[in-house]
Amino acid sequence: MPVGGRKDSRFGQLLRRGFTDPTAAGRLLDDPVLRAAAADGVLLDALGATADPDLALRGLARLAEAQSRGPALLLDTLAAAKPLRDRLLAVLGASEGLADHLARHPDDWQSLVAFETADLHPGTQEFEAALAPAADADALRVHYRRALLTIAARDITGTTGFAETAAELADLATATLRTALRIAADAAPEDAARCRLAVIGMGKCGGRELNYVSDVDVIFVAEPAEGTEGADEGPALQAATRLAAHMMRLCSETTAEGTIWPVDANLRPEGRNGPLVRTLSSHLAYYRRWAKTWEFQALLKARPVAGDAALGDDYCAAVAPLVWQAVERENFVPDVQQMRRRVEESIPAGQAERELKLGPGGLRDVEFAVQLLQLVHGRTDTSLRAATTLDALGALAAGGYVGRQDAGSLDASYRFLRTAEHRIQLYRLRRTHLMPTDDADLRRLGRSLGFTGEPVHELTAAWRRHTAVVRRLHEKLFYRPLLDAVARLDAGQVGLGQDAARERLVALGYADPVAALRHLGALASGVSRKAAIQRTLLPVLLDRFADSADPDAGLLGFRKVSDALGTSPWYLRLLRDEGAAAENLARVLSAGRLAPDLLLRAPEAVALLGDPAGLAPRPLPALGQEIQAAVRRADTPEGAVAAARGVRRRELFRTAAADIVGAYATGASSADEAPGPVLDRVGDALTDINAATVAGALTAAFAARAEAEPLTRIAVIAMGRFGGHELSYGSDADVLFVHDPLPGVPEQRAAEAAFAIVNEMIRLLQLPSVDPPLLVDADLRPEGRSGPLVRSLASFAAYYRRWSLTWESQALLRAQPVAGDADLGERFIGLIDPLRHPPGGPAEDAVREIRRLKARMEAERMPRGADPTTHTKLGRGGLSDIEWTVQLLQLRHAHELPALRTTRTRRALAAAAAAGLLDAADAEVLDEAWLLASRVRNAVMLVRGRPQDTFPADTRESAAVARYLGYEPGEVGRMLDDYRRTTRRARAVVERLFYEG
Repeated sequence: MPVGGRKDSRFGQLLRRGFTDPTAAGRLLDDPVLRAAAADGVLLDALGATADPDLALRGLARLAEAQSRGPALLLDTLAAAKPLRDRLLAVLGASEGLADHLARHPDDWQSLVAFETADLHPGTQEFEAALAPAADADALRVHYRRALLTIAARDITGTTGFAETAAELADLATATLRTALRIAADAAPEDAARCRLAVIGMGKCGGRELNYVSDVDVIFVAEPAEGTEGADEGPALQAATRLAAHMMRLCSETTAEGTIWPVDANLRPEGRNGPLVRTLSSHLAYYRRWAKTWEFQALLKARPVAGDAALGDDYCAAVAPLVWQAVERENFVPDVQQMRRRVEESIPAGQAERELKLGPGGLRDVEFAVQLLQLVHGRTDTSLRAATTLDALGALAAGGYVGRQDAGSLDASYRFLRTAEHRIQLYRLRRTHLMPTDDADLRRLGRSLGFTGEPVHELTAAWRRHTAVVRRLHEKLFYRPLLDAVARLDAGQVGLGQDAARERLVALGYADPVAALRHLGALASGVSRKAAIQRTLLPVLLDRFADSADPDAGLLGFRKVSDALGTSPWYLRLLRDEGAAAENLARVLSAGRLAPDLLLRAPEAVALLGDPAGLAPRPLPALGQEIQAAVRRADTPEGAVAAARGVRRRELFRTAAADIVGAYATGASSADEAPGPVLDRVGDALTDINAATVAGALTAAFAARAEAEPLTRIAVIAMGRFGGHELSYGSDADVLFVHDPLPGVPEQRAAEAAFAIVNEMIRLLQLPSVDPPLLVDADLRPEGRSGPLVRSLASFAAYYRRWSLTWESQALLRAQPVAGDADLGERFIGLIDPLRHPPGGPAEDAVREIRRLKARMEAERMPRGADPTTHTKLGRGGLSDIEWTVQLLQLRHAHELPALRTTRTRRALAAAAAAGLLDAADAEVLDEAWLLASRVRNAVMLVRGRPQDTFPADTRESAAVARYLGYEPGEVGRMLDDYRRTTRRARAVVERLFYEG
């Protein structure tokens, strides 16, 4: 056969065996070192069975060349001993890092020969014996990797599974820590004699489920040496600290032989800011007084691993009761919520989709869920007190705390993800949790996991499937057993008892677990299709409720909505099929009282939550057209305004729901624009809703009171926050009413007709109703309550020409027509412009009068007992301070600066800063305080369902306000501190600009 034919034949053979670079492989196989060994095909078959045949061949060539006495012994042994051949080539085909080690220490392959007759599952003692010859850092690394080689060989060839491999890695780590401590003690015998030092394994080392390359978490506890009890602890702790630090360096530092792994002691009390070593009593004092819930969660896996065994046992025995009492701590629920959020937010940007550990559906989801359930139920059920994740998951399933099928699915997914993590780390012996992106790396990983057909495709599909399982079951793990406990569909299944169900609900933040179980029973019991859909929906909803400040209210609201719409076929279908609808509903129902109250008055509005465009505010023309059409269709004025108020109720719900779920934030062009644009959109939406409602009520009043022929035109002028498009959820509608008699109509007759119409409009809007009231306030009119409710344009002109006061010019800064005759409204604006934008600005005596009025308001209108540092309207640096400051600038300069002629506070402030009337920094301080005070007012109304200008006194309500403002659970104090600091800075600016400027 021609030479070219032989090459083509071998080229094809190498491709069929899985080589991706048969040309390079052929050159290595033709090398004299390997030519004879490769001739019979056995070696090629073995290479083809590895994860990466090319990598395995390169590693074998390097190892053969490195043999000091020639490659014959190695290659002859490989040819004769299939077990050795499979193990060595499997390691070389999966781990470039271990291939590097073998090239540096070419005789270490023989450790795999010795392994044939050794214990297949060595433990800590066997590993200690293997590490015993090590007397320094380099030797420790060499012996460690030799032992690691045997673990990897058992793992990759399938002799051990994931759980056994993780346990062996933890046992090797334990032996390494003991050897390092022994070396440290030998180097400092005086220190070793002065103290008793115990090393407590934490995290995956403590749980005997370690990775190939991972930080080894530890805690150090020390006592004076026996016989010196009662002596000063200081020298013993100093000695123990030196020993511990030396032990850590022996493992962590990089030498000529590289490093082993970092030893991390940051789980100790006070973290890296605390002493490295403490006595047992010092540990206990910290845990009893200062520890956070996550620290008790970490202690679930604590076990003695090195040093003084008796002291280590004493430590674990002492802290164990504290671990299982953690659920009784006052801050357990907010701590858990914060931990869950930390899990979600700890994912590095751009890596979420590749993260095996921290990404959605990753390892952390499983581990966190299992540990939380252990903390909740392990207090009373000691069978759950397992340190290893899979053992604990099995115990939870056996006890009925987790569904068996769910536990089985999670077990399989966890094993797959951890095995993939092992193989990724093993490749180069580097710490990583990211799925590779390169096809060659994905191919190697897939083949190492048994995917030999289309490794990349099969691996990717399996990975996506398992992460989807974890994502889906993460919520079910908490809530499915609760539903099973109340539904009791399978009498033969071990289920969650009522006491355990109540424990879990309390741990998840429910203040009334008995009522919660009753609601769950009403929603999910039975075999109907409706109950089955509810059992599918409730885990997601309950998870969202638990993440809120008031889970009980969320669940109660959901039951009420479900009771009201239970017979509507579209309702449950919407929640089941539109993922956003269920999540949005849960957020709305658990955020406070206002939105649920609006929804419960017309439950069909829940349909808005499933439409991506359903929460967008409706433009004023469309809203006005709908209300006017409803008014015209009504048979009576009362029915007309009832229809208008019904539309207003729906639109208020749309606005509140969009605000709660963050729909308005998505409209911002960049993240740094929030919360300003969000608040502006809410203010615009509320203003348009009230303007359209007032216009509809005016139409109804005209129809009820007007004569056969209209006698006068009427315009409604919005004032205050209404005119400024700055309404909050609880704001009144401040207005002025102006009319203009039609030609030929006597003034008195027109005035009587206008009064009758306006009075009727107000009466209609104030009729008792299930809809939220719209309070119309006309007290800013000339002469206040003593003056006529409605004036003609000519009367306004005469009054303003002769009697107008300074405060009225200031109030008119925010006047804007919103309803009625548009031409009349514009003529009114033309009338008042010279008053509110006076040439040359107000006189000095007028400015002094404004300042006197402001000071008098601060002194007299602040409610008795109110805290001036947190009152959003009249308090220090609050809305009144900022608005009066901005309005004084407008009165002084708007005639010359058209940009200041706006009814909106923030626009006027920005225009003043742009014109140089105040420093940009001062403008930013005022804007920040105004935004914060306005958002607090909205939050309080959303939470309490009624307006209030101060923070709520109720702890749950104040927590809900904090959550709306973006604070984490348990940060109410921080919220108040931030508010006081922001408004204090604003008040300093107001003092300079308003009172001194």
